[in-house]
Amino acid sequence: MTITSIDHLVLTVADVEATVSFYTRVLGFQAITFGPGRRALGFGRQKINLHPATAPISPHARHPSAGSADLCFLSETPIATVLAELAALGITVEDGPVPRTGATSPIVSIYFRDPDGNLIEVSNLVD
Repeated sequence: MTITSIDHLVLTVADVEATVSFYTRVLGFQAITFGPGRRALGFGRQKINLHPATAPISPHARHPSAGSADLCFLSETPIATVLAELAALGITVEDGPVPRTGATSPIVSIYFRDPDGNLIEVSNLVD
């Protein structure tokens, strides 16, 4: 078996529409509706399917819970610009910019939280 990429992830959330609003407003993701009442967030060639914590869609993780994720997103927008955009939106940055090790190269990252308390990391690749 050879795995080549991630197609989608599932995020369990307390309030699907609050999550859609946050990710579209703050990170510029695309709101997607599919199937009967299903919601997702699209970016690049990936998507994050959203499951309500009160009624996760089967099959699902053994212990689905809102606020248990730690996600890192790569951005071509310079981190200084991302920081200014977050400040303008009233988003509190918890840490960064700090150097980290990415999947393919060094990165510089900042950290903040979504409405469920999931840790969101936005990073730039370092040449």
